[in-house]
Amino acid sequence: MADTYDVVIIGSGPGGYVCAIKCGQLGLKTAIIEKSATLGGTCLNVGCIPSKALLHASEMFAEANHGMEALGIDVGKPKLNLKAMMAHKDNTVKANVDGVAYLMKKNKVDVFHGTGSIAGQGKVTVTDDKGKAQEVTAKNIVIATGSDVAGIPGLEVDIDEKTIVSSTGAIALSSVPKKMVIVGGGVIGLEMGSVWNRLGSEVTVVEYLDTILGGMDNDVSKQFQRMLKKQGFKFHLSSKVTGVEKKGKGASVSFEPVAGGDTQILDADIVLVATGRRPYTDNLGLEAAGVEVERGKVKTSHWKTNVEGIWAIGDVTEGPMLAHKAEDEGVAVAETIAGQAGHVNYDVIPGVVYTMPEVASVGKTEEELKAADVDYVVGQFPFMANGRARAMNQTEGFVKFLAEKTTDRVLGVHIVGFGAGDMIHECAVLMEFGGSSEDLGRTCHAHPTLSEVVREAALATHGKPLHI
Repeated sequence: MADTYDVVIIGSGPGGYVCAIKCGQLGLKTAIIEKSATLGGTCLNVGCIPSKALLHASEMFAEANHGMEALGIDVGKPKLNLKAMMAHKDNTVKANVDGVAYLMKKNKVDVFHGTGSIAGQGKVTVTDDKGKAQEVTAKNIVIATGSDVAGIPGLEVDIDEKTIVSSTGAIALSSVPKKMVIVGGGVIGLEMGSVWNRLGSEVTVVEYLDTILGGMDNDVSKQFQRMLKKQGFKFHLSSKVTGVEKKGKGASVSFEPVAGGDTQILDADIVLVATGRRPYTDNLGLEAAGVEVERGKVKTSHWKTNVEGIWAIGDVTEGPMLAHKAEDEGVAVAETIAGQAGHVNYDVIPGVVYTMPEVASVGKTEEELKAADVDYVVGQFPFMANGRARAMNQTEGFVKFLAEKTTDRVLGVHIVGFGAGDMIHECAVLMEFGGSSEDLGRTCHAHPTLSEVVREAALATHGKPLHI
């Protein structure tokens, strides 16, 4: 029998592979199990990475179409080569998954390709695609199996990834649909809708809630929706989808007002079902192993399950379904197993919507502070008043600070505007160390930069922005 591993990780997404790397760095004998042919999970193969490649490429196409003349650059009307754009996406994915495979070798992590299931305490069965099984023993097992497409609650929908698609099919369309209907106004739907809208699709979003980006700060959500409408998006909010079905060469979506009313039908070439994701715990042997599951998620305390030696991280556990949250948990679990003090600050996990402009958030929203009866102050500053933003023709949006009234400690920051996804991290660092808005406001920022908008918003919590 092979030697017992210190750690065996089921799933090679961002949580799993980062956990494996850290375990290797800490000198733990480690193995990782992945059911797919390539490492990286949903994020690297069909999620975060390919979607960002298409978002960037479509942004460049839209800029060439609409944004260069104002800068004195005449390029003529650009021509879309969708096949080449998809090749860029595929090459980006390959570079990333190859990189992860290299990191496994570098950190002496053994890779098993097959479906992993817990066969008992300290035992994992790996079954390959031909049905051949082998048993791997481990002192610690880490469940990092991520999530899968959730579908529409209460509806049976045939997602064929050709006409009715999930995000997986939406990143691999062979032609630009004339009409696309998106069920769900969250991050995935708006990002993929942005790609195809920029490439020429007429995009309509049907959302159950009365706002898009449910859970985001309300000011940001409303402003962002106005921006998307200017870009050509159409919205049906407070609308319950009652049916999605194929129709001729396309598909149709039936919906009705949440408050009650007549049913409406939208026809489309492509329907994207983007109603969120669900924890992937299928065929893991959790019940037989005695691992507690609550509301579909593995129940943990400091990443430990109720079964000694079995841990869980990422989308299968409570908290936001974000790759970087899973990564931090992977590091924390590795450190804990190695006898160190693993730590994740769940109050300072940024979230980003990679549209144009971007939306970024960290900490509490204004609505959450009101609900918790926290006494707070708001500081806000627009990109329009920033010299660099004007020079770049990127004046849409604002930065919003929320600080505790008595201590000035920053409780949340929300940005909608160009480069928001990068600028939010200055605020995350500030909050990680319990900083105040005055701390950031008194920190010298290079001029002219977009980050000055962040500083001015911090100053605005005291009513003293400089450039407005």
